[in-house]
Amino acid sequence: MAERRRKAAERSPAPMEDAPLVPIGALAVSLLDIAAQDGSGRRASAKPVVHVARDARRLDELAQVLRTLAPAAEILVYPEWDCLPLDHASPSRATMGLRAAVLRRLSTDASPPDFVITTGPALAQRVPPRETWADAHVSLAAGDRIDPEAITATLVRLGYVVDERVDEPGEVAIRGRTIEVFPADASRPSRIEHADGRVTAIRVYDPITQRSVGDAGRLVIDPATEIVLAEGSEDRLRPFTGQEHALARFYPNLVAPLDYLPDAGLVVEEGASVRAAAFFEQIDEARALRDAGKGSRNGVAGRGEDLYLSHAAWTRAVEARTIMAATHAAAESVGLSGLAGAARPAAAFAKLLRAQLKAGRRIVLAGQSLPLRRLVREASAVADRAVRLIDGWAEVAAAAPGELLALQVPLAAGFHADGATVFAAADLYGPDAAPAGPAGHVLPLCEVDLRPGDVAVDRDRGLCVFEGLEPVASVADRPATEALRLRFADDAVLMVPVAQADRIWRYGSEPAAVTLDKLDGGTWARRRLAAEATLARTARHMLETARERREAGVAAIRPPAREMERFAAGFGFPPTHDQAAAFDAVLTDLASGSPMDRLVCGDVGFGKTEVALRALAAALFAGRQAVLIAPTTVLARQHAETLRRRFARFGIEVAQLSRLVSPAEAKRVKAGLADGTVRLAVGTHALAGRGVAYADLGLTVIDEEQRFGVKTKADLRRLAGGGHVLTLTATPIPRTLQSALVGLQSLSILSTPPALRQPVRTLVAGFDPDAVQDALVREHRRGGQSFVVCPRIEDIAPMAERLRALVPDLDVVVAHGGLKPAEMDEAMVRFADGGGDVLLATAIIESGLDVPRANTMLVWDAAKFGLAQLHQLRGRVGRGQRRGVVHLLFDPAAPPSPAAEQRMRALEAMDRLGAGFAISARDLDLRGAGDLVGEDQAGHAKLVGLGLYRHLLELALRLAKGEEAEDWCPEIEIGLPGAIPADYVPEPEIRLSLYTRLLRLRDVAAIEALAGEVEDRFGAPPEPVAALFALGRLRAACRELSVARLNGGPQGLAADLRPGVKVGPMPACEDLVLRDGRVVLRRPVSEPAERTALAMDLLDRLRAACARGAERAA
Repeated sequence: MAERRRKAAERSPAPMEDAPLVPIGALAVSLLDIAAQDGSGRRASAKPVVHVARDARRLDELAQVLRTLAPAAEILVYPEWDCLPLDHASPSRATMGLRAAVLRRLSTDASPPDFVITTGPALAQRVPPRETWADAHVSLAAGDRIDPEAITATLVRLGYVVDERVDEPGEVAIRGRTIEVFPADASRPSRIEHADGRVTAIRVYDPITQRSVGDAGRLVIDPATEIVLAEGSEDRLRPFTGQEHALARFYPNLVAPLDYLPDAGLVVEEGASVRAAAFFEQIDEARALRDAGKGSRNGVAGRGEDLYLSHAAWTRAVEARTIMAATHAAAESVGLSGLAGAARPAAAFAKLLRAQLKAGRRIVLAGQSLPLRRLVREASAVADRAVRLIDGWAEVAAAAPGELLALQVPLAAGFHADGATVFAAADLYGPDAAPAGPAGHVLPLCEVDLRPGDVAVDRDRGLCVFEGLEPVASVADRPATEALRLRFADDAVLMVPVAQADRIWRYGSEPAAVTLDKLDGGTWARRRLAAEATLARTARHMLETARERREAGVAAIRPPAREMERFAAGFGFPPTHDQAAAFDAVLTDLASGSPMDRLVCGDVGFGKTEVALRALAAALFAGRQAVLIAPTTVLARQHAETLRRRFARFGIEVAQLSRLVSPAEAKRVKAGLADGTVRLAVGTHALAGRGVAYADLGLTVIDEEQRFGVKTKADLRRLAGGGHVLTLTATPIPRTLQSALVGLQSLSILSTPPALRQPVRTLVAGFDPDAVQDALVREHRRGGQSFVVCPRIEDIAPMAERLRALVPDLDVVVAHGGLKPAEMDEAMVRFADGGGDVLLATAIIESGLDVPRANTMLVWDAAKFGLAQLHQLRGRVGRGQRRGVVHLLFDPAAPPSPAAEQRMRALEAMDRLGAGFAISARDLDLRGAGDLVGEDQAGHAKLVGLGLYRHLLELALRLAKGEEAEDWCPEIEIGLPGAIPADYVPEPEIRLSLYTRLLRLRDVAAIEALAGEVEDRFGAPPEPVAALFALGRLRAACRELSVARLNGGPQGLAADLRPGVKVGPMPACEDLVLRDGRVVLRRPVSEPAERTALAMDLLDRLRAACARGAERAA
């Protein structure tokens, strides 16, 4: 980097200083400064500014910030292909569409854009020449003439695929008087309506619901491929075959992307060159594999000399255009050090804000809508001045010194720049207020909503039936509200106000299967006490185990950064935000010197395996041994193939140990593990069996944790000894999840789907021979593979006969537990490698089998499977670029029972990405907790219900850790009528769910996140809802300060502290009295809203007094 800047300095009379690499907002401001230069004393006419990011996941984040800071600027994102170089897989049509749109824009005679944001690998790949794009698009507007057949033919020539349902980029369909098309560079498809040869309307629609969401004045459809065939060409496009890797065959010559930008200046991020070097290594490796005959099966890609620049040519081209570097060193002076890690962020913010205002700096408050509003309120109160809303960064320079400004921009951290200090909402309110990734993860095993007719558990009275919400009329000064109607044994009824809904937990959905408790009986109290006693022992054991691991200490694992970069390049896809966070967390754990015990929880297909691979690579590159343990031999075999492929160029042998390994090979592997010559092994629990010893085991990875029994898991943890453990799961058992949630295990949640992952379409229907034939033949015609799954081995032969009659031309591969292990394994691996059109199998395929070309699944007699099992099966399809379809079939002559159909319909409804967590909870509800809570815990989960079980376990763990664990809730009576009106949220189940969630939240940040969710789902909240959340904030503050009761009326407020709670000295004030654990604020206030603000003021005074008391005690 230093050499690059030296050469740039020789070319330019006034070289620019480095830009800060982070925070992303500071980098964006530096880029705006470069674009604003007029060329005097700088590199002349450097337009556009091309920013070369170190990895693909920063592209959209930086572009979003730039577009908000400079709304008038033209900002283009030019991504790299989302596949490995010279691979048998094609890049996605969405990625090719984005690239084609940028190249077409750059090929025009119009003024160049302001910014192009890209990566090193994207600049390394040659592209079609400029003249390719002149007529390589379709443009339509209302009133234009249209020939549907000609339009469709043109789109097919431009890489679009004709399909029955348009819900993926690069698809088109003709339907009578409409043409549906999903432009490859668009986020949503469009519906073109026409009549009498003219376009009448263009409507954008939602690809999931298929409903229109808006109108478009003009629609420009760019190619979905970079192979743009001339009209009448004899060549044909072959989607999804990797044909694009032979791009040079279709053009007289290819050019470098920078040839489109003769006057561009480059800003290169630190680390971009290292990433590019790893990419060129991948290219060399792919060429070597092709020379050895082990490369792509499609035979079209060639060696790629014409497709990619050489490493040396890329380096020369980048260095010749670089005008600035973006570095970590430059970021050191721009961060807000006063807020990072502050114990009391609000106080630190107030102190830093006053200091910056005193220094005459302009203040910019930044964040997304709801967090920004909260930040504006706090800043305005601290500074005692108004805040002005601005539309872009250009207004900051024109602002007066000391002015307070607010800008709605998605920033994860604040910074100093250009005489201004930027405070991000995330600095104060945590990552939920940050833009990257989803705002708050959906935790696994989330609660199922309580519905009328469900069995519930009253925390104090036991099992009952929830019969619905009923209105409660206003009484005296109490406003109207709602109450839960609960029916106990002997038809006794109890009405519980929604203000106490947090004490009611869901138990299950079948009242006939349980014995209800008597309203005034004593059996419930005894059952709850027994469960609490057992949970206390469990909590102490869990804590002791965690303490022993923490105190054990291990040698830190710190792999070379260069090797990790090379290994990461083999992934071939930009990691999701959650994956990237998990990578960083795992590397931090390994380097900490304490044993890692991390749970990675994510739905099927969300990238857990890549997290495990990075962890294994870190251990191996640091010189340690590592093992990956899977629950089945088939999954272990597939993991072994993946590991061999990824570690091949590093010279690391991958050994296998399972029942499929010959005795001689098993003996060799055991000896190698014992003497250290075998450093990486994958297998089943045989790796923890007798006679297996390790020379220097550094990391144990356990995949599909929920599939192992309690004893086996204990054996696996003994194998790890005091070393590092990484656990992967899609449906964690509650005790495992709970230990992670309270900090005994570290937790990484992957809730963001990969960019190409589409929700799997799920259909429930009777077996129809014609429909089955159509589904299998259609999948075969589009180059894919299909699964047919049966619940029992004896169903396989009859189904095989049916398939031979329906699809005689398709190659059907059979795999089930009745085959010899080697035969079954061979069949499944052959199918995964592309051999065969249909795999007829039992549910043995549910775990981990990765077949990228498989997009269709038929499940016969689906009612015999559990809901979570069906979801795991569903995760086997749609893992490539096409949307998967699952048909849940039943025998029309023997339809499933209502309960079984309910289970299947639940899966049909839960077809969104990431639905696995909700499905796991639903399956527990429909089929019972079983052994999912662990063999020693199942009985207690059944006694008190899974939801209350988790709550009691959390309390027991807190108590065992010496923390506050009493299950109490402050009483607040200040005349504020908080409620959720039925005309705002019509569904009673959702209203009850929101009441309960709010009551159970204990910190303000989580309450604000829920407020944002409610506004996003239902619109701007009416006054009663705003009041409800204000009460929630007061409740959280009262819990924090141990205020048992907060009362208020026209004459003032009173806060009663819990017994034994003492506060520090409070400033003398004639309207404030502290006596015998009661704080009274005598200040007349008539309006409830004003009383709420006064209550917050009183609690703030109490908080300050408590802080002073703590300082004195210290």
